[in-house]
Amino acid sequence: MQTYILKRLLLFLPTLLGVIFINFAIIQLVPGGPVEQMIAKSRGNVMGGEAGGGGDMSNAMRKGLDSDQIAALSKLYEFDKPWYERLWSWVWRLMTLQFGDSYFHHQKVTELVAQKLPVSIWLGVTSFFLTYTLCIPLGIAKAVREGTAFDLVTSLVVLVGYSIPGFALGVLLLWLFGGGSVWDVFPISGLHMDHADTLPFWPHLKDTLHHLVLPLICLNVGSFAVMTSLTKNSVLQNMQQQYVLTARAKGVRTRWVVWKHVLRNSMIPLVTGFAGSFLTMFFSGSLLIETLFSLDGLGLLSYRSVMTRDYPVVMASQFFFSLLFVVGNLLSDIMYVVVDPRITFDRMAD
Repeated sequence: MQTYILKRLLLFLPTLLGVIFINFAIIQLVPGGPVEQMIAKSRGNVMGGEAGGGGDMSNAMRKGLDSDQIAALSKLYEFDKPWYERLWSWVWRLMTLQFGDSYFHHQKVTELVAQKLPVSIWLGVTSFFLTYTLCIPLGIAKAVREGTAFDLVTSLVVLVGYSIPGFALGVLLLWLFGGGSVWDVFPISGLHMDHADTLPFWPHLKDTLHHLVLPLICLNVGSFAVMTSLTKNSVLQNMQQQYVLTARAKGVRTRWVVWKHVLRNSMIPLVTGFAGSFLTMFFSGSLLIETLFSLDGLGLLSYRSVMTRDYPVVMASQFFFSLLFVVGNLLSDIMYVVVDPRITFDRMAD
């Protein structure tokens, strides 16, 4: 196993370099870079100033940026250098964790991400624990009661929830419970109420969870269905094994067989993704959900960075997400051995 882990660790660098190169290539091919964005922004500001009566501006500024200013912007964003020099510059900065400053927020990328991180952490961690603590018991209950009314009703609810897009469900929930036309039960925007920082810990936590009820439902409606179905199918498959049939034939209670023997083997495909899911859930987010509920998290930041061609934020976020993905996959492989010692990586290492 040590050899296998070492080989996986050696693949980290080529994987990250490949991600950097692909992202860099896409950025270069997409029209409308930061220089063009600044030119358009300047022309928009100039037109706004003219509309407000800015008659003392020069003719050059009325037309936007002149050629010298455009050249200065190109030098500032390093677009005056060949592509291979810019690529090497990005590789060096990302590998040394020097993410630089945002082009449009005018602050360090690390500070910008730190400002958006609390929203993503709340959404990710809460979604993670809700998914595992609710779907696994529900999947086990459905497997034990297969074919009953409980199984049919819950399957219908899960299927309907999986079929409805999260953002469409969000609009419906806002109409029903957000003071739209029916009940005013939950807040419709934000992560906290005003002056929530002055509250003690438990009232502050209660207020945060109250704000997260509707976003979490919309964000997890799809994963709930997948996790529940996966748990049910895994339990059913193990309940048909010979050792289970033998135990039940000897008169062992079904509840004891399920919780003592079936559960451990059924959890292998679920628990193995536990570590990776826990890492990636920290930065999970949905652009539509965050926009719908006015949650300023990493999902919305990434989208706005792509639209404004804020390359430092785009490159840093993709680099970090890729690093988490690679680490999460490695931890998932290690969890196989932790959950089931019968599994070995000797052949894979050879």
